[in-house]
Formats: sequence, C-alpha cells, structure tokens
Amino acid sequence: MSRSLVLIMITIFVLLLVVVRIGGELGVEDDRLSRERMSLLSFKAGVVSDPEHALQSWGMTNDGHWNHVCNWTGIECNSRRNQVVQIDLGGRSLRGTISPALSNLTFLLVLDLSNNFFMGRIPTELGSLFRLKELSFLTNMLEGEIPTELSFLHQLVYLNLGSNRLKGQIPESLLCNGSSSFDYIDLSNNSLEGEIPLRNHCGLTELRFLLLWSNRLVGLIPSALSNSTKLQWLDLESNFLNGDLPSEIVSKMPHLQFLYLSDNNFGNCSRRGNANLELFFSSLVNCSNLQELEFSGNSLVGDLPPFIGNLSTKLKQINLAENLIHGPIPPTISNLLNLTLLNLSSNLLSGSIPPQISRMVNLERVFFSNNSLSGEIPSAFGNIPRLGLLDLSNNELSGPIPNSISNLSQLRRLLLYGNQLSGTIPPSLGKCTNLEILDLSHNKISGVIPSEVAELRSLKLYLNLSSNLLQGPIPLELSKMDMVLAIDLSMNNLSGTIPPQLSSCIALEYLKLSSNLLQGPLPIQIGNLPYLRALDVSSNELTGELPEFLQSSSTLRKLNISFNDFLGTVPNAGIFTSLTLDSVQGNPGLCGLIHGMQLCRKGRNHHQRKILPILLMLLTCPVVCFFGYPLLLKARARRASSAIFGDNSISEDEENENQETHKYRRISYHQLVQATNGFNSSCLIGSGRFGHVYKGVLHDNTKIAVKVLDTTTMEGEILRSFKRECQVLKRTRHRNLIRIITTCTKPDFKALVLPLMPNGSLENHLYPIHGSEHNLSLVQLVNICSDVAEGMAYLHHYSPVRVIHCDLKPSNILLDGDMTALVTDFGIARFAKSGGEGSYRRENTSVLDPSSSFPSTAGLLCGSIGYIAPEYGMGRQASTQGDVYSFGVLILEIITGKRPTDVLFHQGSSLPEWVKTHYPNRLEPIINQALLTHPPPLTSATNINTEIWKDVVLEMVELGLICTQNSASMRPSMLDVANEMGCLKQFVSSPSTYLTIEEQQEVRRLF
Repeated sequence: MSRSLVLIMITIFVLLLVVVRIGGELGVEDDRLSRERMSLLSFKAGVVSDPEHALQSWGMTNDGHWNHVCNWTGIECNSRRNQVVQIDLGGRSLRGTISPALSNLTFLLVLDLSNNFFMGRIPTELGSLFRLKELSFLTNMLEGEIPTELSFLHQLVYLNLGSNRLKGQIPESLLCNGSSSFDYIDLSNNSLEGEIPLRNHCGLTELRFLLLWSNRLVGLIPSALSNSTKLQWLDLESNFLNGDLPSEIVSKMPHLQFLYLSDNNFGNCSRRGNANLELFFSSLVNCSNLQELEFSGNSLVGDLPPFIGNLSTKLKQINLAENLIHGPIPPTISNLLNLTLLNLSSNLLSGSIPPQISRMVNLERVFFSNNSLSGEIPSAFGNIPRLGLLDLSNNELSGPIPNSISNLSQLRRLLLYGNQLSGTIPPSLGKCTNLEILDLSHNKISGVIPSEVAELRSLKLYLNLSSNLLQGPIPLELSKMDMVLAIDLSMNNLSGTIPPQLSSCIALEYLKLSSNLLQGPLPIQIGNLPYLRALDVSSNELTGELPEFLQSSSTLRKLNISFNDFLGTVPNAGIFTSLTLDSVQGNPGLCGLIHGMQLCRKGRNHHQRKILPILLMLLTCPVVCFFGYPLLLKARARRASSAIFGDNSISEDEENENQETHKYRRISYHQLVQATNGFNSSCLIGSGRFGHVYKGVLHDNTKIAVKVLDTTTMEGEILRSFKRECQVLKRTRHRNLIRIITTCTKPDFKALVLPLMPNGSLENHLYPIHGSEHNLSLVQLVNICSDVAEGMAYLHHYSPVRVIHCDLKPSNILLDGDMTALVTDFGIARFAKSGGEGSYRRENTSVLDPSSSFPSTAGLLCGSIGYIAPEYGMGRQASTQGDVYSFGVLILEIITGKRPTDVLFHQGSSLPEWVKTHYPNRLEPIINQALLTHPPPLTSATNINTEIWKDVVLEMVELGLICTQNSASMRPSMLDVANEMGCLKQFVSSPSTYLTIEEQQEVRRLF
C-alpha cells in the first residue's frame, strides 16, 4: 500500500510540474503576442494613407475582440508557435514613415515594403532583427544615409533599397559584415557617393546580383569583386567610375549573363588604349552565358579585336556606342548568330561594312551611325529577315541604295541621311509596307520621287528627302500618307505647283518645301490640315496673295514664306503678329507692319474714300429722321407692354438689349404648328419639368427645336423660368452655348425656338435606347468636356451678366453636326454678382435676383439629383462652385459609365464617393472599361501606346474628383477647369499623342 501511495504522489507531483510549465509558456506566449500586436499597431500608426485599406484588418473584429495578428493582411506566421515571420505589404500605395517598433518582431524573416510611398529615414533599430533574411524598401521616398546598423543582419540574403532618395556613402560594414550570405544587393537609382567599399577580405562568395546603377559612385571597380565568382548580373552604369575596364574581375565570373558598364569614365585615365580593349574582350570569352553587354558612353580607345566573334553564342545585345573605338568592323562579328541588337554608333569606325553581317539572321536593330564608314551599302542587308531598324546615317557611304532593302518586310525605320549616296530612290522601297520613318536626306540622290514610295501609307513619323538632287513634280501619291507627321522635301530641284491634294495628309504637323523651284499659288487647301504647326515654303517661285488660312489657323506656330513672289498686304493677325522680317523678306510685292518691312501705300483715290461715307451720311439722315421716329415710338410701346424679356421696369442694359430685338427672327404660332405637325407626338424629342421639346422644319427647310412650356401647372414658376431663360439666352453669346432663334408667346402659349442639333444630346450617346454600335471615342469625349468647360467658364467669368447654370447634366448638353457641345436649358439659372469686369472672386457668387429663386426646398436643392452640390442641402445659395461640382460629376459619369442616380440608389453613396473608394490603386478596371467603351483612335496598323490613353482617363478621373470635393472653397474655378480640359484636348487631338517621347523628338529634329 505504501509503495502505491508513493507512486500516486510522484505522479501528482509530475503533473503539477507540467501544468506550471505549460502555464508559464502560455503566459510568455501571451506576452509575446501582445508585444507583436503593439509593434504592428505602432507601424500602422505611422501610415498616414492607406487607399487600398490593406491595414483595415489590423485591429479588432466586429464583436470587440482582437483579430489574431496572423490573420492580418500581409502578415505570415510560422505554423508551430504563431510567431510573425513575414511582413509583405509591397505595392499597397501606403504613405507614411517606417516605425522603429518593427524591431520588436524578433522572429521576422522577411520585411517587404517595396513600391509604396514611405518617407523619412530607415530606422536604425531594424539592425536588431538578427534573423532577417530578406529586406526590401524598393521604390519608396526614403531619405538620409544607409544605417550602418544594417550590417548586423548577418543572415541577410536579399537587400533591395533601390529607387529611393538615399545619399551618403555605402557603409563598408554592410558589404563586409563577416557574412557571405548575400545573394542579391540592389542600391540602384539613389544618390550614393564615394567608392564601392568592397575590400579583399570581404567574401561575397554567394553574390549573384549586384545593382548599383544611377548613383554618384567614383573610383575603380574593386578587385575584391572577383571573389564573387557566382555573379550573374552586374550593373554599374550611370556612375562616375573610372580606370581600366575590369578585365581581371570578369574573367573570374563564368556565370555572368548581364554586364552593364555604360555612362561612366572608363578609359579616361587609362593609357593602355587598345591593349585595354583587347584584354577586356579576351576576358569575356570565358563568360559562356553572357547575354547582354553594354559599355557605351565611356572614353574607350582602340580597335575591335577579331576575336570579338568568339564571345558567347548566347549573346543577344552589344552596345558599344559613344566611345572612341576606331578601325574596321571585324567580319568575325558575324559569328554572333543570336545577336538581336548591335550598336556601334558614335565612334571612329572606318572601312566598309562587312557583307558577312548577313549571317546574323536574328538581327532586329543595327546602329552604325556617326562613324566614318565608307564604300557601298552591302546588298546583303536584304538577307536579314527580322531587321526592323537600320541606321547608317552620318557616315561616308557612297553608291546607290540597294534594291535588296525591299526584302525587309519587318523594316520600320530606314535612316541613311548624311552620306554620299547617289543614284535614284529605288521604287522597290514601296514594298516595305511597315516603314514608319524614311530618311534619305543630305545625300546626292537624283531623279524623281517614285510614286511607289510616295504612297507608303505606313509612314507615321516622317519622310525626309531634303538636301538631295531630286527633280520633277511633287507626286500626287504623297496625299496617301494620311498618318505621316512630317514631310521635308526642301533643298532639291522640285518643280511644278504644290499639289492641293496634300491636304489629305490629315495628320501632318510639319511641312517643309523650301529651296526648290515650285511655282504658282500656295493652295488654300493646305489650310484644311487640322494639326499643321510649321510650314516652310521659302526660296521658291510661288506667286499670288497670301491665303487667309495663314492668319486664321489656330495651330500654326512657325511660318516662312520668304524669297518668293507673293504680293499684297501681310495681315496683322494670327501668326503674323509674331513673325519677324526673316520670315517674309524677299517678296517685293508684299507690304505690311512687320518691323523692317515696307509699309503699304494708300491708293490715289484715298481722299475720295473719305468723302464717300460723308456724302452717304448726308443723304441718309433725312430718310432716317422721316421713317425712324415712328419706329422708335413703336419700339417704346412694345417695351412697355412686353412680358417676355423682363418686367415693366426696364434697366439701361435691358433697354440696350431690346434695341437689338429686331435681330431675332419672327416666327408665328401658326408656323410652329405647321413645322411640328400640330405638335404631334411623333415630333417629340424630349420632356422635362417645365414642358416638352419638339423638332420641326420651317417652310424654308430650317430645322428647329421648339421648347413649349406647360402653362397649365405652376404658372408663376413657369413664367419666371421662361423669362429667366430668355434673359440668359439673349445676353450671352458663345460657341458652346445654345443660341436662341426667337420666342413665341400668347396668353396661353409660351415657346422658345432653338436650332435643332443633328446629333442630339450627350445623354442619348451615353445611354442609347436601342443600343449603339458606334460609341463616342475617347477623343470625342475629351473634346465635348472641353467644350462644356469653355461654355461654363464664359458664363461664370466673361458673360455680360455672370450666370450660374444650376442644372448641368448630359441631357442639357447638345451636339451639333461637328460634335461640338453646346450647353442648353437655362430654366433654373441664376444671375451672380460680378467681382468686376473680367475678374473673378470666389466669394462673390451669391444670387443677384432673389425674386427669381424657387421657394422653400426647391430653391435650395436647385438642379437634378446626383448632380447637386452637397452645400445646397445645407441651405447655401446657388454658386458657381455648385456648377463646378456638377461638371465633376459629369466627367466621372462619362468615365465610369454609371448614372449618378444608379450609384446613389444601388450603392448608397454619391458617384464621387464611389470613385474615391477606387482611387488611386483600384482604378484599373474602371480605366480599362472606359477605353473599351470609348476606344481611342486607331492611327495605323501598329499598336498604339495604351499607357498614354490610360493616363488621359486617369487625368479626367482626377479632375472629376477635384471638382467634386465636399468643400466648395477647395474646388477650382471653371476657368481653371477649362484650361485643364483645353490642354488635355490639345494633347489628344494631336497625332503626336500616339508617339513615344523618343519618336516625338525624332519628328521635331526636322524643324
């Protein structure tokens, strides 16, 4: 019994020990969990912007309990003890600072905050995360120096601090921390200074990627880098490194695949010259995996060695441009059969181009420009099937252009300018149906321009045949280049007249025909080119008067008509106001007010011209007195009894306006009945709060819209609306506002007669009743929004009486035959106080005529549901900022394709609030849908740059959000909005929009 009792007691004692230990561990675990939670919440507190709500789960659940940290977004825990081992919040658009409290997460293995907007310094406390293996702060806005404390992270394998604003020197201890675990180091695209602090005792033996490009590093490439024998990617370009090329270093890197040393100072301080270049290529022979080699933009001297052809057969790109390499191009380079890019431009190369180059059948881009190459262009180029770019410009090449070039079906750019080529332009070049640039300028090419080449419709950048010996007429086929941006045929011997058919080149922005033998007048059809920016027809034999389009063009920025035989008066308007004598000199028959130009003399009968108006005035005075006085009495009687354009007390302005009443057409009620088939329902095109709109045709075939007001309900309100709309339409004149034809009024009938808009309202296009196969394009929508903004800016800032529209929406925007937008329906408009002529003050926008306001709630919430500014619901009077809000809603409606009322009733929030929940990082589906619904224009067979059009949609969304801010004082003025939309309209309306920046620079190079 005693033995059994002892065993029971021992068992109880062991169980007590186990319980105590488990309880202690649970207490420790609870304490650790609490510390981790507090550390993460401290980090969250430093985040000032979380547009994707990534950290929304970091907190308590709905029942008031803490959500376990392992369930928080971006957090990963280990499976055994639920310790936080990974924080991955990359690409969440977080903005704020990085909290030092993260250093308390002692089990952390991965910390990734890349692609965000974190600012401030990197916390030095992170050096205590001794278990950390991956640290990435790539693409943020971090400042200051790299903390030396990061060198304590001996387990670190991956370090990426690239694309920040870091400065100072790279800490030596970071690269020499006694650990050889580094696999990836990226400190690129910062402002780091000093030398690369890599010493011989530093053993980065596991390093495979080292990226230090775009910094301010100086000195030599450290020899200790040769210890990194596993290196695959070495990028040191765009620094200030000098000395010899690192031959001994790269010779010990057999796994090297990508070597970028461009834009440094290698070779500047070296006297080894050619020996250095040969030694470097020799060291690369052992790099059997090399794929890309770039060391352009240095000062390397020497010949290309023959054994360059012994480099890796995997090599795809070689870029040695902008050095001092001389001598011939070795024929052995053709051994690099997989090469796709070969750039030897801007060197001192000489000799002929080896025909063996045709063996490199995978070549896509060849740059040999700006050298001293001579001889003929090898016809073997025609045997490289994938060649898309051939640049042999600015050399000393001679002979004809080979016909074999026409075999290059993928050729997009052919640049042969600045040589000594002779012969004629091969008509077979017309077979290069993908050609976008053809530049044969500054050669000795003769003959005529072949019609086969002139009708190359694929040219979308430019055609440059200038400074040659071409003759004959400008071919009419040139008019088929409907997408070309620039044509330069200057400095030739072309004769005949300028073909009017050039107006078919509708994308043309630059036209240069100077220094030829062209005759006849300058065709007025050139004025039909909608985007023409520069026109140079100087030094020809052109005659006649200057066409009117030269002064009326809104796009023309450069003009040179000098040294011709033009005659007449040079206008003092349009582009001529900015011209100097250089642009018009050499035309003896021209006169004008340009400084240095001969003044126009008055004719012999100028005294008679002065006397004639005086005689006419003396003769007409008795007639006016006899007939005018009775008419004046009748006009006063009409004003006294008029109830259409105001009450019986007529102001001075109204009296002046009523004197112009005779300008409005007289249309009787009977004529309106006939025009609308008795206001038949088949002619009904719209209905609103105050009545109906009918379409009709007058007896002279004038198409009209008749807005008939319903006088059977709310008669007083209807009358006020009618009078107000008459006042607005009568006092305002703008191309983007509807113009009144006349009014028709009887005791029981009141109507406005307006011009019928053939393309209906914007509402009909956004929401077609029966569907539509032809949606408005993005360019059309930008133009429409710009038109509306212009019209509204006029109402707010420049109208004789400042007008608040109060009901801006798609159904109140009409489209004429040219798709120009006109704002209409001023039935609930208000007149606002003016801050002075031509001025605008945001506080002076209250209602001037309170008698015209609606009573009670209708007066406060003026407008349509979904478009009403929020301040109207709080009793604020109508203001111009309310119109700005409505315009912002309009833009967001166009982009999202959602009616504001749909969002309001189905989503429970306003349209602007709904868009804000997607801005900025969840807009991609909205943008893509907008581009699908309203496609950008297709300009050629090539793919357009969709990123440009995404930016256009994004700009419209941002403008819509700015206009719909809750605080009226924070919204821009309509004038600012019109300026923004005008810039966007100019951007999308130019064919240059479809080009990359590099392509635009190529075109501008001509002018």
